[in-house]
Amino acid sequence: MEPVVSHIEITVRDMEAAVPFYDKLLPLLGFSLARRSSAMIETHDKHVVSYEHPRLGIAITSPRREFAHEVVHRRRPGALHHLAFKVESRADVDRLHQELRKIGANVVIPPREFPEYTPPGYYALFFKDPDGIKYEIVTHQICSAVGSRVVGVA
Repeated sequence: MEPVVSHIEITVRDMEAAVPFYDKLLPLLGFSLARRSSAMIETHDKHVVSYEHPRLGIAITSPRREFAHEVVHRRRPGALHHLAFKVESRADVDRLHQELRKIGANVVIPPREFPEYTPPGYYALFFKDPDGIKYEIVTHQICSAVGSRVVGVA
């Protein structure tokens, strides 16, 4: 069996702030807004906006009314600590860093190598959405200068 994630649903505090942010973020990661849907599901007390990609669905959803004023804390049991998106190269990480800054993402750690993480060549950046939900853009490309060219191994 190959582990494949079908979809992820993330609860945000403020859909009015989150939807415009995710409408800008997810196309940077390969999602098409043409495959975005929105629904109010009264029986579940939620508004959900889904972004579909052939390989992964991501949805953001409103909290239940009684939890609407709670703040996100990624270290609570059951909480999403962070979600990482893997890209092919360090150049992709660097390019997305610039794009994330343009859309107003809160970049908490700009692109750098993390020798303390595995596998070798771990190069990433970390950012947060308007609710403080943490995301990562990462590559495991090992780069070394050879003459004037860069050799990458993913």
